[in-house]
Amino acid sequence: MTQKQPDSSVPAGPGAGGPEGGALGHQRSGEPLWCTPRPFRAVLVGGVGAAALAALVFTAATGFADPFVALAFCLVIAGGELARITLPGHRESAPIALAGAIAYAFLPSLGGDPVQHTAWQVTAVVALGVALGELPHVAVGRSPRLEDVARRVLTALLLAAAFRPLVESLSLTGPSVAVALLMTALVTVAWVLDVAVSAVLRAERLRTRLRVAMRDETLAQVATGGAIASSGVLIALACTVTGLVGLLVFTAPLLVSQVAFRRHAEVRRTYLETVRALSRVTEVGGYVENGHSRRVSQLSHGIACELGLAEAELLELEYAALMHDIGQLSLREPIAGGATVLASPREQRRIAELGSAIIRETGVLDNVAEMVRRQCEPLAGDGDEGVPPLGSRIIKVANAFDDLVGENGDAERRAAVVERLRMDTASEYDPRVVDALAGVLAR
Repeated sequence: MTQKQPDSSVPAGPGAGGPEGGALGHQRSGEPLWCTPRPFRAVLVGGVGAAALAALVFTAATGFADPFVALAFCLVIAGGELARITLPGHRESAPIALAGAIAYAFLPSLGGDPVQHTAWQVTAVVALGVALGELPHVAVGRSPRLEDVARRVLTALLLAAAFRPLVESLSLTGPSVAVALLMTALVTVAWVLDVAVSAVLRAERLRTRLRVAMRDETLAQVATGGAIASSGVLIALACTVTGLVGLLVFTAPLLVSQVAFRRHAEVRRTYLETVRALSRVTEVGGYVENGHSRRVSQLSHGIACELGLAEAELLELEYAALMHDIGQLSLREPIAGGATVLASPREQRRIAELGSAIIRETGVLDNVAEMVRRQCEPLAGDGDEGVPPLGSRIIKVANAFDDLVGENGDAERRAAVVERLRMDTASEYDPRVVDALAGVLAR
C-alpha cells in the first residue's frame, strides 16, 4: 500500500487537550499578525483590561475607601481565583471569587456602618484580587483563559455600575425585602448577559451556531450560576448585619459546592481519558496508524460543530469517533494500513458490529455503540432501519478522509480526497457532512 505523505496542516486532535482545544480556528497563513479569527474575544479582553487598568489608576490616585474592607474582599477573591476549577466543556470557573466580587459590588453597609466604595473601586479591587489569585497559576505554567477572567471582572463591573449609584441615591444601608429583590433582579440580568457573552465566545471558538452555543451555555451554567449568584447576594446581606463574619460564614457552603463541581468534572475527565486510552489499543496493536482515532475524533468534532450539534451530542460523538475502529481487535490479520474504507462492505460491517458489541458491554454507552454499529452503512441506510444517525454519517466521512489522507497529506491530496468523497454523496456519504468537512479543512 502506498505510504501516506506528511501534512503538517492536519489539526491537532482532542488527545492534546480535548476537541475544543484543537487548532480548528488558527490564524491562516498570509494574514497580518494583528488579524484574529476571534474578534469578539479580543474586544472583550481588551475592553475589560482597559477598564480594569483605568479603575486601578483612578482608585490609587483618589485613595481606597474603607481599605480594610477592600483588603478582606480582595483576599477572598484572590483565594477563590487560586482555587478556580475547569468544568465539563472546558469551562473555567471561580465560584468563590465571583461570589465575593458580587458581594462587594452589592455591599450597602458593614455591620450597620455605611460603606463608601464606588463602582471604580469595586472594579479595581476585583481586578487586583483576580490578578493576585492567578499569579501562582501563571508561575507554574497554568495560564488562565483570558476571556473567562474578563467575564468575571465584567460581571462585577456591570453590577457595581448599576448598584453603587443606587446605594447613594436611595440611601440603602441595611437588609430589606426591597434591597434583596433589587439585588436578585440585577444579578439575574448579569447572569443572562454573562451567558450571552460566553455563548458568543463558544460559537466563535468552535465555529458553531450561536443558537446552539446559547442553549449549551444556559444549560451548563444554571447550577453554577445559581449557586454563585445566591451566595453573592447572601454574603452582601449578611455582612450588613454581621460585618466581615458574614463573608466567611456564607463562603463555606459555596466551598462545599465547588468541591462537588470539581469532583464531577474530574469524573468526566477521567472517563474521557479512559476512552482515549482504550482507543489507542488498536494503534498499539498495529491495527491502525498512530493517531488515527485522535484525528478522526478531531475532524468529527469540527464537522459536528459546523453542523450545529449540541454539547451532549458532541461528547457522544467524540466517544464514538475515538472507538470507531475498536472492532478491528477481532481480526486475525490487520487490514493493510488499518484503512477500513478500503475493506469490503462485509468486512466493514463486521468490524462495526463487533466494535459496537464491545462498547455495549459498558452498559452506559448505548448511543455511542449504535453510532459505531451504523458507521459503515450507505447514506440511505442498510435494511429497514432507515438513514443512519448523523453521528454515524460524520464518523464515516471523517474516517474515510483520514484513511485516504493519513497524518500528513499535502493540500492537493486533501482537496482530491474531498472531491472523491463528493463523487460518492449520491450513495455513500452525506453531502452536508462532506461540505462541513471542506469548511473545517479550509480553516
